[in-house]
Amino acid sequence: MRRVTTIAEVRKAVAEARARGARIGFVPTMGALHAGHGALMDASVAECDVTVVSIFVNPLQFGPAEDFHKYPRDLEADEAFCRERGVDIVFAPSDEEMYPRPPRAFVEVEELTAGLCGAYRPGHFRGVTTVVTKLFHIVQPDVAYFGQKDFQQAAVIRRMVEDLNFPLEIRTVPTVREADGLAMSSRNRYLNPEERRAATALYRGLVAAREVMEKGERDPEKVRARVREVWAEEPLVREQYIEVVDAVDLKPVSYIDGQVAVAVAAFVGTTRLIDNILFPETGSLT
Repeated sequence: MRRVTTIAEVRKAVAEARARGARIGFVPTMGALHAGHGALMDASVAECDVTVVSIFVNPLQFGPAEDFHKYPRDLEADEAFCRERGVDIVFAPSDEEMYPRPPRAFVEVEELTAGLCGAYRPGHFRGVTTVVTKLFHIVQPDVAYFGQKDFQQAAVIRRMVEDLNFPLEIRTVPTVREADGLAMSSRNRYLNPEERRAATALYRGLVAAREVMEKGERDPEKVRARVREVWAEEPLVREQYIEVVDAVDLKPVSYIDGQVAVAVAAFVGTTRLIDNILFPETGSLT
């Protein structure tokens, strides 16, 4: 495995692989790697000849009051994690390499970014789509892998790729969970033991929502109410949003018909966590 830190290096390494006829898989990350990232890498290693993982904490997607400076960083541990997963190239650029001067060009996806997390994190998705565009241009992968846990992000990236004719495929990999159901996230490490226990309410609420839909409930208000019932048992969980949206265009639905996502965000202590489920689960997004 190679670790490269400059755009020129990663372009050269990918060009050499492509000259050999290799299919290039790409997993963009912000580091603090865990088994959720590992599932993306596993999919790429299984489906592609060469897997590139980027590790870059992107300042453009953090608001002024968010956790950019305390976001966990451990490049040596992340590099070891990638090596164990069979990754071929780790691209770990500095802020200065990615943004040698203040950017003046940005990429935005309208409508899909208006609700859910976009309503509470202004500018976040502009930062995501801008850096992912840069990374796609730098790495030029055949396939890029994203996790369903970041459901809105994956939908936004997919639409950006379709609208702007990027010559690559977007693959969404199912959420990886801890044994007690908590979706794996780099921010889970912010939780103290009591908060960690309480955080399982997010998924328990989603499971309860799925159960009422499986029994025939089609009123999204009642589905949301069921999630709130579960969360009410955990005083450390503070709702930010609970939404039932169309799985493709992310618009709130008034009646559950076709595939929807039940998407949630909540604070557990001071840590903001997100999660979601698809219903029905069949026909999951690719």
